[in-house]
Amino acid sequence: MPYGAQITRTNPACLLFLIDQSGSMSEPFVGGAGQSKAEVVADAVNRLIQNVVLRSAKADGVRDYFRVGVLGYGRDIRAGLGGTAPFDVLVPVSRVGNLPLRVENRTKLVPDGAGGVIEQPIKFPVWFDAEADGKTPMCAVMAAAGLAVQGFVDAFPDAYPPMVLNLTDGVPSDGNPLENARKLQALATSDGATLLFNLLISSKPVPADYFPAGEETFTDNFSKLLFRMSSELPPKLWDAARAEGHPVRPGARGVVLNADPTAIVRFLDIGTRITPTGR
Repeated sequence: MPYGAQITRTNPACLLFLIDQSGSMSEPFVGGAGQSKAEVVADAVNRLIQNVVLRSAKADGVRDYFRVGVLGYGRDIRAGLGGTAPFDVLVPVSRVGNLPLRVENRTKLVPDGAGGVIEQPIKFPVWFDAEADGKTPMCAVMAAAGLAVQGFVDAFPDAYPPMVLNLTDGVPSDGNPLENARKLQALATSDGATLLFNLLISSKPVPADYFPAGEETFTDNFSKLLFRMSSELPPKLWDAARAEGHPVRPGARGVVLNADPTAIVRFLDIGTRITPTGR
């Protein structure tokens, strides 16, 4: 059955994030507690990276169950997490875990045991900083992602299929990225084709649309484009979406439209919910 390969140190999984860093990402995020879109996305990606590091941690240290990469696209296309574009984007998760840019002191709200909440200090590792400048070269970043994924597939031909998650708030500035997206999705391991998921960040206070199975209700062409660029959810992720309360239908695709801050976190969590086997 496809999308069932075991994830081990000799057969790791690939997680690649494409982050829109165009000028419009400096705008306030609706419901973002005063943060910009870029800041909300950066926080969500940093939390997800921390979860991936923790998922890979064993008594002997962080094991390389994952290759993780970030490509930011705006004024130019640049790799994060210590990688370099275009051919060394994906970084072993142990290296990521050991080398955050910094660790910040933050607070989070926790129950106080009496029906209220209190602030609790926490350490927050930062691997990826918010940035917003330039246009939205989505065609180019899809091509760059293809080079990174091709290298992974060549190195690990029997791995769980690569997972690429694109987070954007705007229309591509360099043409139609559909062809490059389909070339990316055509790259495959013996376990299945690359999964490409897309999230559109909301500029209005409207409900998010999670994992639709059709584009009939979409009113704008860009939402339709992101739907067409997105892979169908494989069985395990389909089950994960159902378990989170989303009424997904057969043919549901890995796309979230009009995402608010909560939707971004849920999208990243569901879209990367694969588990190492422990070897």
